Amino acid sequence: MKAAYWQKGEALDYVNNTKKKIENGEVVILGNRIGIAGDDMQPGSAGVMHVTGVFSFDKDGQEAITLGTDVYLSDAGITATAGGVKAGYAAADSPAESSKVYVKINA
Repeated sequence: MKAAYWQKGEALDYVNNTKKKIENGEVVILGNRIGIAGDDMQPGSAGVMHVTGVFSFDKDGQEAITLGTDVYLSDAGITATAGGVKAGYAAADSPAESSKVYVKINA
């Protein structure tokens, strides 16, 4: 089997096949992964979907999350409690009192 290089893959072309606008920065579930919209995308239009990188997210609750911990997407934000779609891993320590966590997505 052979393969030919296509692109870096840090951001991919994405078509909004929903009936609502996807806003720049919105988290989109892509199967078992997540993407971060790099553009506003009206229904039926195409845009950029970031699929790698480090992004700041709201945390779901007041748990401490340490660097390297696997994290997951919940309805309320990011959590270290397994379940739902894995978002990636914590790219820095996030103390319990912090409302934000940096996540290396899809890793």
